[in-house]
Amino acid sequence: MVTRRLTVAQALLRFLSHQHTERDGVYTRLIEGCWGIFGHGNVAGIGQALLESGDRMPYLQGRNEQAMVHAAVGFARQRNRMSTWAVTTSIGPGATNLVTGAALATINQIPVLLLPGDVFATRPADPVLQQLEVPHARDVSVNDCLRPVSRYFDRVWRPEALIPSALEAMRVLTDPVSTGAVTLALPQDVQAEAFDWPEEFFADRVWRVHRPIADPRSVSDAVEAIRGADRPLIIAGGGAHHSGAERDLAELASATGIPVAETQAGRGCLRHDHPCAVGAIGHTGTRVADELAREADLIIGVGTRFSDFTTASGTLFANPAVRFVNVNIAPADAHKQAAVPVIGDARSTLRQLSGALADFRVAADHVGRVRSGVRRWTEVVDSVTRAAGGDARPGQAEVIGVLDEVLDDRDVVINAAGSMPGDLHKVWRARDSRQYHVEYGYSCMGYEIPAAIGARLADPSREVFALVGDGTYLMMPTELVTAVQEGIKINVVLVDNHGYASIGGLSETVGGERFGTDYRYRAESGDFTGEPLPVDLAANAASLGMRVLRAETVDDLRRALRESRESDCPTAVHVETDPAKPSLPPEAWWDVPVAEVATRDSAREARERYEQQREARRRHL
Repeated sequence: MVTRRLTVAQALLRFLSHQHTERDGVYTRLIEGCWGIFGHGNVAGIGQALLESGDRMPYLQGRNEQAMVHAAVGFARQRNRMSTWAVTTSIGPGATNLVTGAALATINQIPVLLLPGDVFATRPADPVLQQLEVPHARDVSVNDCLRPVSRYFDRVWRPEALIPSALEAMRVLTDPVSTGAVTLALPQDVQAEAFDWPEEFFADRVWRVHRPIADPRSVSDAVEAIRGADRPLIIAGGGAHHSGAERDLAELASATGIPVAETQAGRGCLRHDHPCAVGAIGHTGTRVADELAREADLIIGVGTRFSDFTTASGTLFANPAVRFVNVNIAPADAHKQAAVPVIGDARSTLRQLSGALADFRVAADHVGRVRSGVRRWTEVVDSVTRAAGGDARPGQAEVIGVLDEVLDDRDVVINAAGSMPGDLHKVWRARDSRQYHVEYGYSCMGYEIPAAIGARLADPSREVFALVGDGTYLMMPTELVTAVQEGIKINVVLVDNHGYASIGGLSETVGGERFGTDYRYRAESGDFTGEPLPVDLAANAASLGMRVLRAETVDDLRRALRESRESDCPTAVHVETDPAKPSLPPEAWWDVPVAEVATRDSAREARERYEQQREARRRHL
């Protein structure tokens, strides 16, 4: 057997550089490169190996471990999960900082490879720096925090254990059902240990991402349900994007007249002006989509998990006769809502359905109701997003409206948390399947800036705009330094409303009276009701190396966004919004429990409303 003597870290990076994916004849490198922050737990192992790897394994220097995972996720999402990055950290706080990013990746089913350092396998000193001592289990380290948020976890105690572990890690990363965060914990002494590796371990390897077709009987059951429905509605989720099924979905909708609503992850599956596009669904949905959902006698899910917030799955589908058909590659999701499960790749299955429904079209009155509803909703959207000129300070919906004016069809909008995702979901006019990039599976503050870097790396031909609230910005602005260091052109729209506006609004509706949600001085009463804090976020962004444009008015904002888009360096546009300007209210109820007993009137009144609204809860059996 031909062997090559390398350290474990050197062997792992060489192995990763030879992994590829293939789908529909398109080959892609699976691990594009490695983000890293070095400490004593990985500097002599992975760090030294990256130095030797050179161009074979490109390296990017991060500033925050969680943010590095977000950047990898943003990249992988824009690449339709065919390619991602590895992330390496030291043992200790570096490793535990990965947990939030890992949870986001796994919840959203986006592949990312985590390579944290770990305690010494040989235990020459015990405990070593940053070692968690668990007297009853000596094989536990802080990295075990990553187990519940990883799709695959292994600790490589011996060099030879890397071979099966690395192969299994690649299998999970490329499995459309099981993908998410994959963790290979690497004891720091093992990383640096040499071993004679079989040359076959470093051969080019292609992981085919299959498109399983659905069982014909399941397709037949689904077709029968669709033919028997008077008011069907399709709900497109993130799985439709991951499968690349957008064109097939549009063709099925056009041929049958079935309207299509979209979850946050599914937004943009249809262009906003497609005749069957009714926009967002759920708590942050459009009025037309949620009205159609309440009346529907058949809901056809395509690649959706039916999460409560995104689809209002427990209260929205009010028709007593409503039934469900779920097209999903994951059996667990296909069976939700007591549906007819159609288990298969979204694109392949939509083609099966299209063939079987070639002569089917919904009733003309249903088509007319859909188009009338879309026209009315378009007028509502225009009324809140149309930004007048002059010296007026924009509202948040107007910021979105101006952004819509400035961006072209291929530009990418990234957001994740606060009130912005709800406004975007309701009013954004998606013009390209890769344009709308909102992370709402975990809705993680801090995602936007690193994800924008990842998205730009995934496709440098697209301008990327990260919409960042002041609350999110203060949590994690550090990867701006990475964008500046690497010359990665991103556009950051920093929307300053002096607090946690989204949670402030929610707090008010549940009797919390906006407690602890504004960025203000304490008043004499002790409450945070004084003057706004004199925080200058634009100056902060400039201090991190960004070019910064300040916008005081709507006209300023329009000019600044255009200038940012044409800039050749990372640029931030700072704008303060007017919270008094209208935004669109929720069109469906989201179950957020309210205190059952309270001394304050606001909470008691909120509880009364809650008890009335929860009567609409329903289990679909």
